[in-house]
Amino acid sequence: MKVLFCGDIVGRSGRDIVIREVPALRVRLGLDFVVVNGENAAAGFGITGRICEDLHAAGVDVITGGNHSWDQKDIQAYIAQDKRLLRPVNYPPGTPGFGSGMYETAARKRVVVINVMTRLFMDPLDDPFQALEAQLKLHRLGATADFILIDVHGEATSEKQVIGYACDGRASLVVGTHTHVPTADARILPGGTAYQTDAGMCGDYDSIIGMKKEIAMPRMIRKLPGERLAPAEGAATLCGIFVETDDRTGLAVTVKPLRLGANLEVSDL
Repeated sequence: MKVLFCGDIVGRSGRDIVIREVPALRVRLGLDFVVVNGENAAAGFGITGRICEDLHAAGVDVITGGNHSWDQKDIQAYIAQDKRLLRPVNYPPGTPGFGSGMYETAARKRVVVINVMTRLFMDPLDDPFQALEAQLKLHRLGATADFILIDVHGEATSEKQVIGYACDGRASLVVGTHTHVPTADARILPGGTAYQTDAGMCGDYDSIIGMKKEIAMPRMIRKLPGERLAPAEGAATLCGIFVETDDRTGLAVTVKPLRLGANLEVSDL
């Protein structure tokens, strides 16, 4: 199978590049499935039902979330009925929405997507390790699932790496989100799981992690509250990771970072 994961969409520029590029990427790379993290898609804070519909129409199969999943006031009702929009699986029981799902490709391959949030330097949720263990008991790679993708939404690189190794051999791809900066460690772990600590963002990199410099910099330099943060609106870069797996095992045989657009060096497949 061939799967593309795109990092956090930040604001309109991030949405626009994903919507523009995903249809062509599906054809050119022969993609079976596309997942994006959309928790910053609505003006940098959360996501709306309309944005979800636009992304799905462009060929995005599943949208994952994170600590900003709830920022838009109407999302609770929407997330409860759209199984293709996920929030972290380790939110407490009774939280609206879904933390994981199984989906079928056009070729009837079974793709499991799991969204989990870490705890270091983040809002503390339920234990991500226990939540993942429960999910990986339900879904077994090469048996009940043809591809398992885990979006690890978190701040600490160490915690993401622990999750990568803990899931090695039991997932096709473990990829980090949240920090909005692509890491240079895309690789296949010893057990056959593709891994990258952070996929980076889809947005304007002439910014402070996607936000306008002229707003973000004074807040940090002067340590005084100021204007509300807003997404940078210049030319965007799409950052993601491409994985191809062995159809027999569901383990990775190829993993390559993808960067398309402005500001960052292009890494085109």
